[in-house]
Amino acid sequence: MKKSRLGTLITVICPLDKVKDCEEIIFQETTTLGIRYSRQQRSILQREIEIVTTEDGEVRVKVASQGENIINVQPEYEDCAKIARQSGKPLQQIQGLVMKLWQEGNKS
Repeated sequence: MKKSRLGTLITVICPLDKVKDCEEIIFQETTTLGIRYSRQQRSILQREIEIVTTEDGEVRVKVASQGENIINVQPEYEDCAKIARQSGKPLQQIQGLVMKLWQEGNKS
């Protein structure tokens, strides 16, 4: 930073209508005298939620696609974590099982 001082980067993501509120908080809670900001754009994939039923419970699965092509499939973390806690099984085992069951149910 200026005169070789240390600097800290704070990243804030907020709606445009909340920028002034966020600036006010940053000025009140830090020693900064200025704020730089930029508007960012975001591209997102189309998403659908599907349900996979395991012997321990249901898990939501996020299926992201671009047109007709499935790009990414992810089991909902909180659903898997809840089942892992209740069943005593490892989280990774639950996530793997959910993915296997989803794939079996979506063979073309």
